[in-house]
Amino acid sequence: MRELIKRVLRSEKERDSVTIAGWVRTRRDSKAFSFLEINDGTCLANLQVVVDAGIAGYDQVERMLTGASVEITGRLVPSLGQGQQWELHADRVRLVGEVPADYPLQKKGHSLEFLRSISHLRPRTNLHGAVFRMRSRMAFAIHQFFQERDFTYVHTPILTASDCEGAGEMFRVTTLPPDKAAQDAEDFFGKRSYLTVSGQLEGETFACALSNIYTFGPTFRAENSNTSRHAAEFWMIEPEVAFCDLQGDMDLAEALVQYLVRNALENSEGDLAVFEKFVDKSLRERLEFVAERPFERVTYTEAVELLLKSGKTFQYPVAYGLNLQSEHERWLTEEHFKKPTTVYNYPKEIKPFYMRLNDDEKTVTAMDVLVPGIGEIVGGSQREERLDVLLENMKRHHLNPEDYWWYVDLRRYGSVPHAGFGMGFERMLMFATGMSNIRDVIPFARTPGSCDF
Repeated sequence: MRELIKRVLRSEKERDSVTIAGWVRTRRDSKAFSFLEINDGTCLANLQVVVDAGIAGYDQVERMLTGASVEITGRLVPSLGQGQQWELHADRVRLVGEVPADYPLQKKGHSLEFLRSISHLRPRTNLHGAVFRMRSRMAFAIHQFFQERDFTYVHTPILTASDCEGAGEMFRVTTLPPDKAAQDAEDFFGKRSYLTVSGQLEGETFACALSNIYTFGPTFRAENSNTSRHAAEFWMIEPEVAFCDLQGDMDLAEALVQYLVRNALENSEGDLAVFEKFVDKSLRERLEFVAERPFERVTYTEAVELLLKSGKTFQYPVAYGLNLQSEHERWLTEEHFKKPTTVYNYPKEIKPFYMRLNDDEKTVTAMDVLVPGIGEIVGGSQREERLDVLLENMKRHHLNPEDYWWYVDLRRYGSVPHAGFGMGFERMLMFATGMSNIRDVIPFARTPGSCDF
């Protein structure tokens, strides 16, 4: 609707006959006319429509309840009301889709839990309309970022026979009945296949041919976790860069985070106002915090030492060799450094097989980008390009090199140093919107015990 009004305003003649279509948010009646607030979902703002008695279709107005869909033709004129520049004086109204009185989205507050139970309707609310417009803009900005830097977009497979992370938390895909599920050779692909947990390994094959590539698509984890940060289906952005080391990897990841944050600040004014009002009053301040400050960089060893010396009592223990938890990551960014932070060089025992072993033979070239309010938002590494070291890593992780023969081949034929990372799209959206639950930034959340809609 916003773009329609912009177009019409460029031609004064067009203002005399404007047709809009959308859903009724509210209706107020007087003796000789009615006011309708119409929204078509393209932006936060409603358009007020003045419907005088006697115009074509006026007999339908009393049935235009909240949620009804309508089509209206009229004249766009300057508004005398507060908070709006233009309004539509209707010449003709038509009720397109009626709603009963028990329509769930009446003009009142609704809990996020309730809205998740009607995910097919919640995009019509101001809050979720803003969230999913932000999701759309953010997805476009991701492509802009990489295309401006001459990256090639690669579609990696959703079905795979390999476990990228080695954690075993994968959804098996099979055509076999339950009583034959163990007979792998008779399955559709002649072996066990799964929904992918990452496009990274396949992405590496293209980086070793096209230099700079990125993937952006759905991934799946069969992790039985019902926390506010986990979902069974989520989207990942995963670039891979040939002839790149850990330093270059951190540079790219930090640049992407700041690019997306600045994009949200510059292109989502109306929607940001919704998040500030209803979700987090300090959201804009936190986004500007990340957009404007250089990132601190600290090794994992240094980070652990800082946490141990902090004097702060954490829910989860802090010790060398343990993964950092969200509370530890947030302390580093929010309380200690007071800036976004990148932690790098983690112990090899807590990281996957594909990460490059450092010269100390104790740590690998892993890195995590941390932001306030969320903690980790990006995880990546320089990949192990040396054949003998990769094979040793696989052995240490109890992986069979024959299952990854094509991945091993990359180290046999023209191997190069390369690096990449993964950014959880929903994690980025949670940061950009202030929403605290991943279920509220995914159109249709898939979580343990829930696969509705």
